[in-house]
Amino acid sequence: MRDTVSTSELAPPAPAPTTPIQPAAEPPAAAPKRTSLVSEALAWLAVGHCVTDFHSSAVSTLQPVLVERYALSLAQAGVVGGVFMFGSSVLQLPFGMLSDRVRSRMFSALGPLAAGVFLSCLGLAVGFKSLLVLIALGGVGIAAFHPQSATEATMRSGERRGMGMALFITAGTFGLALGPPVFSGIIETFGFDSFPIAMAPGVLIAALLLWRLPPPIAHAKQRTGVDWVALGAKWKPLGLHYGLVVLRSTVQLSFANFLSIYLMRERGFTLSQASLTLSMFFLAASIGSFIGGHLSDRIGGKKVIVLSMIGASPFFWLFLTTTGWVSIVSLFLGGAFLLLTIPVNVVMAQELVPSQAGTVTSLMMGFSWGIAGIAFMPPIGSAAERFGLQAVLSAVALLPLPGFLLSLKIPERAS
Repeated sequence: MRDTVSTSELAPPAPAPTTPIQPAAEPPAAAPKRTSLVSEALAWLAVGHCVTDFHSSAVSTLQPVLVERYALSLAQAGVVGGVFMFGSSVLQLPFGMLSDRVRSRMFSALGPLAAGVFLSCLGLAVGFKSLLVLIALGGVGIAAFHPQSATEATMRSGERRGMGMALFITAGTFGLALGPPVFSGIIETFGFDSFPIAMAPGVLIAALLLWRLPPPIAHAKQRTGVDWVALGAKWKPLGLHYGLVVLRSTVQLSFANFLSIYLMRERGFTLSQASLTLSMFFLAASIGSFIGGHLSDRIGGKKVIVLSMIGASPFFWLFLTTTGWVSIVSLFLGGAFLLLTIPVNVVMAQELVPSQAGTVTSLMMGFSWGIAGIAFMPPIGSAAERFGLQAVLSAVALLPLPGFLLSLKIPERAS
């Protein structure tokens, strides 16, 4: 077995451990030789993220189909979104804690497999309850992948952590953008009963990751288990980042879950047109996250977050109050501004408590996203049932504005 290495390549070899190594842990990785930003391991993690989030877009893409096939109300559609958020996002917190304790590439390799298999079988559900079970199980695969993989992507990015995380996040949001046209194309060409063929990318990438992905790196300050003292010492800035991510996630999830239904009901779009527009919204997120990570390395993360919070709302309002190309371009720009902060919040939070990177990452990427989905998607669906999607989405579009006030209070750098 090879020796565990820290992120510092100059450190002397660690002495042999005196306590038994946990059997579930992977053999530790050799020190990476960084000749460029994109190492082979980072590239594989990015591809895995792309495929995992490709499958995660199935729920939002299929919302109109699921509503029709299972006779769902908008409130039930909100429950579908909430269950998916619990499985895919809230559960990232326990997976993050587990990945800080047991560092294994199995989180990264098997996550896309579970997501692909279960979310591609939604058409096999026999009713609303079995539909929720399949969605929850697919979500667990997504939750297992993200904390370990995001932490590893940051550690393999050298000094350009913001850019490395941006590449990882961009790959995921590109997968989100790729999903809607592919999934709608499968349904329109072969029918919903043939949707299980969509699991192929998840199965393939799982095999490739098992073959090529090296074991995770151990952080120089890595501790076994959760260091509550270290987390508690940074509770205030962590809480500010967490609140910002919840606000951002509520806006993103509201548009992701209800955009297709809104376009088909309110503007007369076909399924393929609505899916293409949803794909464009996810593509905007991909571009925004890449630009945000790049800008954070140049001008600082706090400035990027302030810019995101103040810039998103006006464009979302233009989308909802105009038509034609002006409306679609405004939706794209609103999504890009909103998602500038995805890699920024994660990296800034990791820098606050580097020894608890997996736990902190899960808080910023998954747990906050999931809480937003569970706490707000069902009531937003119920409100849309009563007041209409136009009115509800208009209200949601204002949420980044209080986020602007929160962003002014976050520290520029960890201290």
